[in-house]
Amino acid sequence: MVSQKVVIKNPTGLHLRPAGILCKEAMQFKSLITFQFRDNTANAKSVLSVLGACIKSGDEVEFFCEGEDEEIALETVIAAIENGLGE
Repeated sequence: MVSQKVVIKNPTGLHLRPAGILCKEAMQFKSLITFQFRDNTANAKSVLSVLGACIKSGDEVEFFCEGEDEEIALETVIAAIENGLGE
């Protein structure tokens, strides 16, 4: 298992469009991809889980990847977030 913390830079947080992009990136991989925010753990491959976390701009989120492609999965998800998830 690998993990990394990242700060959400999107001015409006993870609303529907960036949440969808995050899930689309995560679904490319076989690994289990979850994230932890404020004592809650959620599935990064589920748009409803991402939206339900109510993540705002400036919040720190820790992503966890576990599986055969965990390293590249984590790198890809973190890179997508750091690049603003299409915004």
